Amino acid sequence: MGADPGSGPVNTAPAAGERWPRSASQALIATVVGIGVYVVLDVVAQLLPPHYSPIRQAESDLAVGPYGWIMGFNFVIRFLLSFAFVFGLARAWPNDRPRPRLGLTLVALWGVGALILAFSPTDVSGPATVHGTIHLVTAELAFLFVAVGSLAVSYAMPEFPPWGAIRPYARALAVLTAVALVVLFVGTGLPRVDRDAFGLLERIFLGSALLWMLVVSLLLLRSPEARAPSPAAPS
Repeated sequence: MGADPGSGPVNTAPAAGERWPRSASQALIATVVGIGVYVVLDVVAQLLPPHYSPIRQAESDLAVGPYGWIMGFNFVIRFLLSFAFVFGLARAWPNDRPRPRLGLTLVALWGVGALILAFSPTDVSGPATVHGTIHLVTAELAFLFVAVGSLAVSYAMPEFPPWGAIRPYARALAVLTAVALVVLFVGTGLPRVDRDAFGLLERIFLGSALLWMLVVSLLLLRSPEARAPSPAAPS
């Protein structure tokens, strides 16, 4: 016996094969643009004084110094693009498959972490400060959240188009992100690696996480569900 269409709230999520809401595509486009802006600003901040070493020093060190506001602003960009990505995925996710709520929440929390980093500068040198401790703890938790979240989202992707064609790439990049995080955490326990290569290991991890978001967004935007014209409204 069919349900009364007027008996409850309308679920606007698409079923398999249906066109997504336009807001899903717009959010995924915003994710792609945001990642591009983030990378450019990261390079700009790296090129400006005091010229922190990208191999030895953490990305967060770029937020300390005369041009530190650029990296601080970039953390806000990471917050915004992460939420755009989560929103776009949630809107595009098929109605007949359960959304990976835990995974999406963890990715969103990684974005919240970036916002906290923007207002809690790291300790480059000297004794530990309250804001430096907050920065360190937040960064570690945020890294863990995006690594686990990317795995949860990627392994929850349905088997039918376009998700079935996307999930091998998503899963591979999610695993790469998780492995990069393990290597980073292990490296921090080795004094020589922590001193001489922490920045490199951290950037590999961050690059893997952002690449996962970028590839998933681009592949979803290429799908027919994202590009097909919207169906005509019923008269």
